[in-house]
Amino acid sequence: MKNVVSTEAGTPQPRDLATRIEAVLTAVEDATHSVGRKPDEVTIVAVSKTVDRSAIDAAFALGLRHFGENRVQEASRKLVEPLPAGSVLHLIGQLQTNKAKAAIALFDMIESVDRPSLIDALEKEAERRGEQVPVLLQVNVAREPQKAGCSPESASDLMGRLVRSPWLLPRGLMTMAPLIADPEEVRPVFSGLRALRDTLQREQPAVDLGTLSMGMTDDFRVAIEEGATSVRIGRAIFGHFPQTHPA
Repeated sequence: MKNVVSTEAGTPQPRDLATRIEAVLTAVEDATHSVGRKPDEVTIVAVSKTVDRSAIDAAFALGLRHFGENRVQEASRKLVEPLPAGSVLHLIGQLQTNKAKAAIALFDMIESVDRPSLIDALEKEAERRGEQVPVLLQVNVAREPQKAGCSPESASDLMGRLVRSPWLLPRGLMTMAPLIADPEEVRPVFSGLRALRDTLQREQPAVDLGTLSMGMTDDFRVAIEEGATSVRIGRAIFGHFPQTHPA
């Protein structure tokens, strides 16, 4: 990771956290086995946006290595001291173009690339720093007007732009499913992202677009069954702390 922390959010007790992480690991294992996959095919990104540094450190000590933050400004306040070697910090929230410089400095992967102006801003800053940056193309598969992400129809052109960039390294796709009570209702969103990824992979055979970042606390089992390689889990790991966006 490039940098991390301390906020005023709550901190789960170590035993609580260990129990929660174990439950998530078991659920991931069950979901992968149900469709003939292996647990190590799925990366757990612990969404740490609602907790302080001690919770992140405790999760790292318990074996988690990937952490997700939603906002550049909030992460900048939290991520002051480096996390231990081996950690990976993901930007999973919507990114404004004027925050591209800070995002490139802080994050190891940017999952929310969704428009040409953002690609241009990130590319400019990555070139300035002389650093290649792994990114995911965020697609609004569910077409929710309040959600970020490009339309499925524009994904091909945007992926082509990313592939041509010498500084941005496309690794796959990300989506956010609607927040509904029954996870089965969002299965088509996840299968739709997988199908789109398969199409883009055929169009770009020289690039590995293997990452499918999809699924959160309430629906990650269904997402794994539909091919998720990365799930973003906050509440199931860190508990019910005050937050403005469910994780």
